[in-house]
Amino acid sequence: MSFTLPGKIVEEFSERGIKARGNRVGLVRFGETQRPIVLDLVPDAIIGDYVHVRAGFATDVVSEADALRAYEIHGPQDPEEELEAEEALRETTVRQKA
Repeated sequence: MSFTLPGKIVEEFSERGIKARGNRVGLVRFGETQRPIVLDLVPDAIIGDYVHVRAGFATDVVSEADALRAYEIHGPQDPEEELEAEEALRETTVRQKA
């Protein structure tokens, strides 16, 4: 299971090694939480856009209204808990493959 969360791109940057592989990385805000997210799958996304995020990758650009509606429909959530659960799932998957 993987979560898809809407978040707002607040900054774009490169990390040593990541940019060398051609990845665009953005700092995406989910409420009070911010995380670095790979932007390769949304080449037209710019700072200020809202994107859906799944497994550390922005998957598509969404309107601000749609992003806010998603939070309203699902009620008050703690995006940090969902992001931590997603990371834990990824780590488990990596260990199982090893």
